[in-house]
Amino acid sequence: MPVPTPQVTWSWSGAWDAPEAASLHALDGITMGTRWSVKLIARASALPMLERGIQARLDQVVAQMSTWEAGSDLSRYNRSAAGSVQTLPAEFAEVMAAALALADDSDGAYDPTVGPLVDLWGFGPAGARAYAPDARTIADAQTRVGWRRLRFDAAARTLEQPGGAYVDLSSIAKGYGVDRVADYLLEQGIADCLVEVGGELRGHGRKPDATPWRVAVERPGGSEDEAAAVIALDGLAIATSGDYRRFFDADGRRYSHTLDPRSGRPIAHALASVTVLHAQCMQADALATALTVLGAQAGMAYANRHGLAALFVLREGEGFVTRTTPAFVARQRSA
Repeated sequence: MPVPTPQVTWSWSGAWDAPEAASLHALDGITMGTRWSVKLIARASALPMLERGIQARLDQVVAQMSTWEAGSDLSRYNRSAAGSVQTLPAEFAEVMAAALALADDSDGAYDPTVGPLVDLWGFGPAGARAYAPDARTIADAQTRVGWRRLRFDAAARTLEQPGGAYVDLSSIAKGYGVDRVADYLLEQGIADCLVEVGGELRGHGRKPDATPWRVAVERPGGSEDEAAAVIALDGLAIATSGDYRRFFDADGRRYSHTLDPRSGRPIAHALASVTVLHAQCMQADALATALTVLGAQAGMAYANRHGLAALFVLREGEGFVTRTTPAFVARQRSA
């Protein structure tokens, strides 16, 4: 006798769980004595993991390259005895190689051994100053400055301490931190993001409305709604160096935190700020400093010779004027 086939019936009044949609979010935190922020298009459930990954990469930069942290790899190198050799972590070595290459190419206008002068002028861990140091003290500090004194083996990642060298990577490490975060997010499949650390930025992709991430270049002395330029960042980084943010006044003069390693003194020319666009924020950060030290004429010549996208803001009378390289103008047109 055949067995009847059971009849199975079922009904369902719910809805299938749809894949979680990605949307615009903002994350932020603290690093390098300033704040970091990230805008990104991602799934909300991924945010805790992404935030941990971002902070971990920035913490690694601090642990390796901070002069403010006594236990960092850089601080240990700066305290080391003459003739000692330190093997650098890969990230530290990458930044060191870039810093020394720019020092060579700029003929010392950029110099990672500027640390003794940074402290002397009150802009480092030694603390602030209320007056300018005298010429003899400056000369004494300069005996410890000079990138050519360093013996760096990029292949072996070793750096020899010549004696008294005090490396300061503040003008490049922040930009490198931006790159580390941006690269991490891209590796995680986050194609649309804007990363900022203390005013240095790198952007990729688009906002939810399909427009690019646009950033305004501040005009010194201008109102909040007045910008020197507006730039779209998609696969591009931007960094600005200026003499109007960190300084101290003494004896009727203003002393900028941007120091010329060649003279041992803060810059004292008409150039107020330089903004550089580059694929790498590390490079934009260091180049902005180098061009600021070089000044308007030599800096513009250097930027044009290397095809850099740079904007110079100069003091003129009671106001400011801007000068741009052709590469910067081209970037503006494509914004």
